[in-house]
Amino acid sequence: MSFSGKVKEELANVYSSSRHCQIAETAAIIEFCGKIVEEEGRIAIKIQTENKTVARKYFTLVRKAFNIYSDVLVRLNGRQGKNFIYVLEVAGQEDVESILKSIKYQEEKTSPLLLKNSCCKRAFLRGAYMAAGSMSAPEKGYHLEYVCTGNEQAEQLVDILKDFSLDGKIVLRKKYYVVYIKEGEGIVDLLNIMEAHKALMDLENLRILKEVRNSVNRRVNCEAANITKTVNAASRQVEDILFIKERYGLKKLPENLQEMAQIRLENPDTALKELGELLDPPVGKSGVNHRLRKLAEIARRLKAQEEEKL
Repeated sequence: MSFSGKVKEELANVYSSSRHCQIAETAAIIEFCGKIVEEEGRIAIKIQTENKTVARKYFTLVRKAFNIYSDVLVRLNGRQGKNFIYVLEVAGQEDVESILKSIKYQEEKTSPLLLKNSCCKRAFLRGAYMAAGSMSAPEKGYHLEYVCTGNEQAEQLVDILKDFSLDGKIVLRKKYYVVYIKEGEGIVDLLNIMEAHKALMDLENLRILKEVRNSVNRRVNCEAANITKTVNAASRQVEDILFIKERYGLKKLPENLQEMAQIRLENPDTALKELGELLDPPVGKSGVNHRLRKLAEIARRLKAQEEEKL
């Protein structure tokens, strides 16, 4: 099962004890994957989903909040017939009117009157995710989204997310308005708001593992770069000293540079600090670096002189 599916499986078992929150969550599911239909002069509420978890959650919410049992139809999806579609219908006129009146049904979006309380907003976000939400695998990246059929739906979701200090963005994808969050911290906060606590802990563990892995990789890359830099510098120093030895002679150098040149030739892979400890008397890293720069300057001058003769 995908991580997104696990989140929905967990949310399917989260039920608010307050009826007004149950109604808010029911309203979200109806808004995002339901419709009000008229058949033979009578209206009905239909929910259609390919997710059995969503169907089960809606069926239970309607029973808990309204003591109404939805009719359930299961059929195969498409010509291949590999997946099932779950259709839940409430057709009794008194039952339909009771639900629509309680959720303060509006065609474009859920009535703000239903979402005055913070707890109801949490329930609404939970229901909306069940009906129209998805999340990418955290191992690959952080992305959580709600797919909305209209701009008003999307704007309402963004406003609710703002009430919890979450920054939701809207992008138009084909004919749908998609509200998304891409920051790992924001997704963690939203999972907490929706009460998906197990998924939250799993995501946090993955985030920590990823951060540790990235930190180790950065350190290894940095150390590798430093080693490469040190090796290249030592190679240039040896080349300069050999050039001086062949073209000028080390014995013509000042005594401190002679010693430095000889020590470097004998220890081509040794770091500057350790080179300084081999000198007599020992000198620090900056002292070694100063002498090697002097040797490099002498080699540069000798090369320049040869080029002038040519």
